[in-house]
Amino acid sequence: MANPRRSVLYMPGANERALEKARGLDADALILDLEDSVSPDAKAAARDLVCAAAGSYGNREVTIRVNGLDTEWFADDVRAAAAAAPDAIVVPKVNSVADVHRILDAVPGDVPIWAMVESPVAMLHAYEIASASPRLAVLVLGTNDLAKELHAEHVPGRAPLLTSLSLALLGARAAGKAILDGVYNDVKDLDGFAAECTQGRQLGFDGKTLIHPSQLAPCNEIFAPSEAEIAHAEKVIAAFHQAQSEGKGVATVDGKMIENLHVANAERILSVAAAINAG
Repeated sequence: MANPRRSVLYMPGANERALEKARGLDADALILDLEDSVSPDAKAAARDLVCAAAGSYGNREVTIRVNGLDTEWFADDVRAAAAAAPDAIVVPKVNSVADVHRILDAVPGDVPIWAMVESPVAMLHAYEIASASPRLAVLVLGTNDLAKELHAEHVPGRAPLLTSLSLALLGARAAGKAILDGVYNDVKDLDGFAAECTQGRQLGFDGKTLIHPSQLAPCNEIFAPSEAEIAHAEKVIAAFHQAQSEGKGVATVDGKMIENLHVANAERILSVAAAINAG
């Protein structure tokens, strides 16, 4: 499988010290940010810093978040970002297939795109956005903007957002694309953060976007298969292969029937674990 994306950390593009510190952090992927974390008068300087730093993070997946399509910085951002050859360019506030095509027309070469979906209209068009191009590799939830547009409250369990999260997940999975959960704002509330990571994993997200290094360790642990899950997956695959060798189409593990769909899920778990270990 592709590199794991359990933990995807935003790094402020105007902060040279933070960009340097990111080299030693245990994030699966980085988003070097030119958008929300950078003030308008610092955009050009941040662009230079980020593009110079993009190739210095080893084997870690490195992306650059540019400013939005309709901003004055977008064209210069994507031109410079593409030249820096990141693993992907992250574009905020993608609302339609037309937006995806405008982005692809603007980004030279074949750099993959991660599309941020942050609005009610984006949730309602998640499948069309995710399937608009093979170059669009990942959907990224922008839950703060989404909650703002929904007039929703940030509450434990995220009940006001669950319909939107599910729509985005349905769209991404139907299109065969990866999808990342949005950020958790209270960096001091690690219990609340862990609960939201657990919820995100249970819903089906591949990982979570993060705003602080303190969130890395719990996120990596929660989005990784546990030893018990790995052992069970190996048991499922072995039992099914044994049943096939005996001419049977199903097997039983711990009293439960096992068929093809359970084997596929077990293989996915082992693939994720292998990708994490390889990193």
